[in-house]
Amino acid sequence: MKIIDWYILKRYLATFTALLLMFIPIGIIVNLSEKIDDITENNAPLGEVLIFYGNFTIYFANLLFPIFLFLSIIWFTSKLANNTEIIAILSSGVSFGRFLRPYIIGASLVCGIALLFSMYLVPTASQGFNEFKYKYFKKGRDVQETENVYRQINDNEFIFATNFQPNSKTARNFTLEHFNENDEMEFKISASRLRFNPEDSTYTLNNYVKRIINERDDILIKKTKIDTILPFEFDELTPVEYIAETLTYGELKEFIATEKRRGSGNISTYEIVAYKRWSVPVSAFILTIIAVSVSAMKRRGGMGVNLAIGIVIAFAFIFLDKVFGTIAEKSTFSPMLAVWFSNIVFGILAVYLLQKAKR
Repeated sequence: MKIIDWYILKRYLATFTALLLMFIPIGIIVNLSEKIDDITENNAPLGEVLIFYGNFTIYFANLLFPIFLFLSIIWFTSKLANNTEIIAILSSGVSFGRFLRPYIIGASLVCGIALLFSMYLVPTASQGFNEFKYKYFKKGRDVQETENVYRQINDNEFIFATNFQPNSKTARNFTLEHFNENDEMEFKISASRLRFNPEDSTYTLNNYVKRIINERDDILIKKTKIDTILPFEFDELTPVEYIAETLTYGELKEFIATEKRRGSGNISTYEIVAYKRWSVPVSAFILTIIAVSVSAMKRRGGMGVNLAIGIVIAFAFIFLDKVFGTIAEKSTFSPMLAVWFSNIVFGILAVYLLQKAKR
């Protein structure tokens, strides 16, 4: 690389790092000020608090790194423009595409590291972050909402339950249907109420009825109450809401496939997490091109105008991402399209702004 490449690349990485080091402590302080009462009331050990904020740092940085990268590029590129350094570079015969090369190299380095983090390190940090949050910040509160559950628990058996309560480990109107290899039902178990007993991993069923289906006559077995073993783990019925964030990419793909077989109603949420593992690093490239195109021009009003434009674009990006993510979670809208929609829209904007900047 030539001197100009090293010059821009060092400014790129240094400004991005400085912005992260400046905002992460602010995020920690804001979070601590909001949660200090929960921490003290629930007697959270100091060691766990320190580990939590270490995980919070990774979680927070991964969540907002494209925006930090975007704003840092606008900041230092605007300074180059105000000092007429960009005019001098382009006047020397360097094309705008060639001027953009160190930015792309910088984005590749940052996004490569971010991709590795999101695939392997961030899931571990997310698990620690969420476990601490539900242990101390939401202690005594419901983690999950009551819901109906319909699952295929293995190749031959299906279960259904209403008013499913993960915290009390109970459900109502429980049924288990067993089918043979020819998809013919062999027996069906039903109960008005089901309760899981963690001490011995058994289930208590009230108003138990087992119907064994024969070719001629069905056999009915009825009991007011029975303790028995069932072929599923209670916690598998409804995974906690943050489970997808805590899995590496390979584990997440296997988890999604398993949940699809079980008939989970949260597939869209899990797929959104999986697609974001790839879309977030790609968005950094798009935002890099937009940031350079917006801030490379020397404007009346200086750096403040470029920063104002950048902040508007950043918030528009976040808004679209959140809106379409929510739509996909609550409807049949494609999770892939929802995740990539912001990148598609802003990718088109990046091409337009780049062509305009070249002129």
